[in-house]
Amino acid sequence: MNRRNRVVITGMGVLAPNGTGLESFWSSLLAGRSGIGPITFFDASDLRSRIAGEVKNFDPRDYIEAELKPNRLARHTQLAYAAAVMAIQDAGLTICETDLPSPTPVVVGVSTSAMDIIENSISEFERRGLRGISPTAVGALTPQAAANFIADRIGANAHATTVSSACPSGLDAVALAAKMIQSGEAELAIAGGADAPITKHTFAAFTSTGLSSCRNGEPERASRPFDLERDSGVISEGAGMFVLENMERAQARGAQIYLEISGYARQRDHAPEAPGSGLVETMRLALANAARTIDEVDYISAYGPGHPVLDAAEVHYIKEVFGKRAYSIPISSIKGVTGNPLAAGGPLQIAACALSFRDQMVVPTANYEVEDPACDLDFVPGRPRKARLDCILMNVRGLGGSTSSLVVERPVMDQAA
Repeated sequence: MNRRNRVVITGMGVLAPNGTGLESFWSSLLAGRSGIGPITFFDASDLRSRIAGEVKNFDPRDYIEAELKPNRLARHTQLAYAAAVMAIQDAGLTICETDLPSPTPVVVGVSTSAMDIIENSISEFERRGLRGISPTAVGALTPQAAANFIADRIGANAHATTVSSACPSGLDAVALAAKMIQSGEAELAIAGGADAPITKHTFAAFTSTGLSSCRNGEPERASRPFDLERDSGVISEGAGMFVLENMERAQARGAQIYLEISGYARQRDHAPEAPGSGLVETMRLALANAARTIDEVDYISAYGPGHPVLDAAEVHYIKEVFGKRAYSIPISSIKGVTGNPLAAGGPLQIAACALSFRDQMVVPTANYEVEDPACDLDFVPGRPRKARLDCILMNVRGLGGSTSSLVVERPVMDQAA
């Protein structure tokens, strides 16, 4: 890593099924309080899986001026922009040229695009023909709409970039923004991920592939990472956006610093029949890029979606990388509380790790109750745990075999700044 351009996070914005805002999100993680519930966005009575993680009480008009017609925007764009506004405010910045210098890259990860706009457009066309086609639909449904809208609103004289690599998209977007700062291309960037896949046809598709739990009678206990009784993950929505800065710039303006990004790698699985196998290379390379050894990792923020095969695979590959050390590292997944918000999942893990550094606390794996012999590591069951946290490794894996790992560290101020 270029030590002259150390990358830190100074602002965070979170909208998740288990809470909007950092403290609401954090308190639910510590308590293991799930945000999963019955679907309210549409009539799901004819679906096998009728539960999801919806962001509660969200009104885009709280963040976007009425004259901009916020309800015409895709929901994931609404969520991404709201999270970006939160992050900018949390960083102690305002939307102006002084606080957001030129260039200010905006990098957003998405995986499903604007399914609400697409499905509604098709429905209206079938019902009303050409009269049902909205002139704003094309702009709203493009994958790059979220990044473009944020860049337009903050007035950044920079390109807006969209990353789409399935579930790792949000984590990859943050890593790309970090690389821009490390290279000296920018001093400050806004990055993260958002997804809003809870529409009827999209949700039916996830259900048909076995990616959504059918534990409809007890939704809060449905997402069960690493638990023997897990039947699948739970699809959810959300957004996590961050202000990333050069360490020197952050220190010079007296900013709060949540964490430092020190290592990253991405890879694909070795073969379709070996899901999660790409994590072997990503964990090793991310640690090497951070100049860290397996003995220096204090906690692993696991992908852990609650899927029978993927959870066991991640455990297997953690053991392959860490050997005997795997049994002495606390590991947890936040998806028992958040569900799986796809591209927003990695950013929500980043936010959770930042707050773990702040409070020196490891969050529990919610709903982990029955040990699976194939998942026999320390998953921090039941309650949060105090711990000395200086270095955290996090994993994300997505459909199609994409895998990413990120190493983050408790911030140590640069004395030369």
